[in-house]
Amino acid sequence: MLGQARRVARVLVEDPDLGSAVSSEIRDTAERDCVAALVDVGRGPWEAERYTVGPHGIGLYVLQGLLIRRVGHEGRFGAELLGDGDLLRPWQQDGDPALPFYTAWEVLEPARLAVLDLAFAECLGRYPEVMAVLFERSLARSRTLAVNMAIVHYPRVDVRVHMLLWHLAQRWGRVRADGVMLTKRLTHSVLADLVAARRPSVTSALSRLADQGLVESVDRRWRLIGDPPAELTSIVRQARLGG
Repeated sequence: MLGQARRVARVLVEDPDLGSAVSSEIRDTAERDCVAALVDVGRGPWEAERYTVGPHGIGLYVLQGLLIRRVGHEGRFGAELLGDGDLLRPWQQDGDPALPFYTAWEVLEPARLAVLDLAFAECLGRYPEVMAVLFERSLARSRTLAVNMAIVHYPRVDVRVHMLLWHLAQRWGRVRADGVMLTKRLTHSVLADLVAARRPSVTSALSRLADQGLVESVDRRWRLIGDPPAELTSIVRQARLGG
């Protein structure tokens, strides 16, 4: 339910890449037209299923923030990290509702979500280029999930963690003279869910990677040293070919 949303956002102004394919002659008009209601969500557990944009809306678009979606059973979870530029439909049920899987959302960094409802979808009818970019973002999310699934199949937890950090750095990394710094603060618990391992195992894995000079903790962020693992390069290439 989004009836409490009051503020609005000019979506193409806040995310210029989303409107980058719109011709320069009409871009100003598109930026004025593509306005959506705005929802702010603070840190902590998020009852995402309460939110809906109606039967014909597009979804919730992350303008800013970091969220994690956990899916699991009996204390074992797989997880997906989501942030700026991702499109969410948290009220939409996945798979067979009879299967006893638990889904939970948590906001790791305060989020600003644009409500892409039916009115916004109708507006996009005038700007199909923007809709095409939204489809590209959805495809990119599916490829990211495919890479994550491949990573968790590696038996050694330290290899999984190393690959995951470099994979996340492709989106949230900043190149520096001393390596690549992840701009997001990711706890051991979050990393454990992302690589489908226990938190103590991830803590031990990070210690091993640090001893090898591959990873360093800096102000609760992760600095990656050296080159990405060759295994990750191969996985990403295959995911792109299969997408």
